[in-house]
Amino acid sequence: MPALDNAQKSKRNTKGHHGEGHRARLRERLLNGGSEALLDHELVEYLLALAIRRQDTKPLAKDLIDTFGSLSALLTADGESIRKVTGMGENSTAAIKIVQAAALRMVSEPVREQPVLTSWQALLDYLRADMAHLVHERVRVLHLNSKNRLIRDELISEGSIDQAAIYTREVIKRALELGSAAIILVHNHPSGDSTPSRQDIAVTKDICDAGRKLGIAVHDHIIIGMDGHTSFRSKGLI
Repeated sequence: MPALDNAQKSKRNTKGHHGEGHRARLRERLLNGGSEALLDHELVEYLLALAIRRQDTKPLAKDLIDTFGSLSALLTADGESIRKVTGMGENSTAAIKIVQAAALRMVSEPVREQPVLTSWQALLDYLRADMAHLVHERVRVLHLNSKNRLIRDELISEGSIDQAAIYTREVIKRALELGSAAIILVHNHPSGDSTPSRQDIAVTKDICDAGRKLGIAVHDHIIIGMDGHTSFRSKGLI
């Protein structure tokens, strides 16, 4: 093959990626029309384009949406699962997860800055964003001070697709260590159905009884599912 002359080399080096025009159009639609101007896979496509500079990311974006079922499910998926999708690497996976991290910071701000009981809807929005699409059950305890402000949001247990352990003694012990005046129990149902099980009801009663003896109130137990949420207090279970 004959050597390229300087003009040919310069032309090759400055030639843009074949998708640059498409990316520019996505960028223009995003900046002028906001997030609603782009479809879900287009949001992912442009995001991936920032991490994968010289590749058409549209097919990969569509693969990710198809694999996880929705944009929300993709953003909340664990990094290991995302990396398993052909074409994904550390940088592109990190790009997906940083969006989730930023979104959670945004929706959790009212919960962190205001008394929880006066920002209840914000709390529910935060919990749903964080837990609704998880494929394994997780249990969290929100610890509150006497003014119902959040002291600590702790993950205390992670289990299988249908069960995670909640130990009354450990929950109360931790509340005493933190000086919590009240707690809110939270866990998710990966099945999508937020209806409490008999075990959920029984362990909640045990924690309420133990907390009452030590002056620790249980404001609620919230179960998060794809169908929404169930509040034990609103259902008269506390």
